[in-house]
Amino acid sequence: MVIQQTLTLVKPDGVARGLTGEIIKRFEQRGLKIVALKLVKVDMDHAKKHYTEDISERHGEKIRLQLLDFITEGPVVAMIIEGIDAIENVRKLVGVTESKSALPGTIRGDFTHVSYQHADEKETAIKNVIHASADENDAKNEMALWFSIDELHDYQRADEAHVF
Repeated sequence: MVIQQTLTLVKPDGVARGLTGEIIKRFEQRGLKIVALKLVKVDMDHAKKHYTEDISERHGEKIRLQLLDFITEGPVVAMIIEGIDAIENVRKLVGVTESKSALPGTIRGDFTHVSYQHADEKETAIKNVIHASADENDAKNEMALWFSIDELHDYQRADEAHVF
């Protein structure tokens, strides 16, 4: 049993569409615990720390600039989610990055449908309502970027007796 923590962001399009409560509900229904939560207006300096230069190396500078514009266009709900194999479980609930390919039942599969092609034609980032850390290394770095240690809270969920 591996208890992990991971970062999740409800992106500006998810916040603007009023999906934050539904998204949190899905994580909590799965038995995952929210240990940190805040609404943030992301400035460009912070955005550049999140979408680092390695994004340019993997996807090109144009994509990175689109992501920077997108994450700074409105408020973001940042949260740290904790649970058994939380990174993998959160990623499964979120669904694949390209919205049109995300399976029904996932957050992206139920609330988005935009393709890479459409985003490219509009010269914008793909609006897929949510971000989730990709792996343990990303989770560690992203959690430290978005939250200080005193913003995390430890508590017992009522259903934890059934899990541990």
